[in-house]
Amino acid sequence: MKKLLTRGQLSVLIICAVLIIDQIIKIWVKTSMFLHESIRITDWFFIYFTENNGMAFGMEIIGKLFLTSFRIVAVALIVWYLVKIIRQKYKTGYIVCISLILAGAIGNIIDCVFYGLIFSESTHSAISTFVPMGEGYSECLYGKVVDMFYFPIIDTNWPGWMPFVGGEHFIFFSPIFNFADAAISCGIIALILFYSKYLSNNVEPQIKEDKIDNE
Repeated sequence: MKKLLTRGQLSVLIICAVLIIDQIIKIWVKTSMFLHESIRITDWFFIYFTENNGMAFGMEIIGKLFLTSFRIVAVALIVWYLVKIIRQKYKTGYIVCISLILAGAIGNIIDCVFYGLIFSESTHSAISTFVPMGEGYSECLYGKVVDMFYFPIIDTNWPGWMPFVGGEHFIFFSPIFNFADAAISCGIIALILFYSKYLSNNVEPQIKEDKIDNE
């Protein structure tokens, strides 16, 4: 029975799907909400609009230009690796994981490269709008990444009797992230759970070519 999709087609489909969903959500949030506006979905799930200059989950460690440049180089390397493992017929699940990571990385690069050029600045009193190319809030490579998913699953205070942190406010899982971050995280977690032996032992997760495989 002929396969519906080759490994390469599946990879392209995953990347395109993640990018489309990621950008639709980001553009909707950026053009519909004030900066730091929050929409309550449940007690433990909010759409909370924020922007960051740094890495996944809002971390800011290194300079913006270096970070964006590093991301672009990393994406280029992942693309090269993905093409390689597709040609060598690695297992489909492994290719899916790498595709998710690549798609998430590209999704955040789009924000950094283009958002500063095509959007006005989001503030607490003004909702961002599209502007002519180059008239946005920043330069190319200096755009801010849009984040919106917030899951304060536990929001409480530490018991007063606890040393050092007693009485202080505590939120379990406070990072705010986007769909691209989620794709990267899912890809990495799946790699660790299902392909750790390949990563640690440098074993090629290949699958024997089947006679009915028409790739």
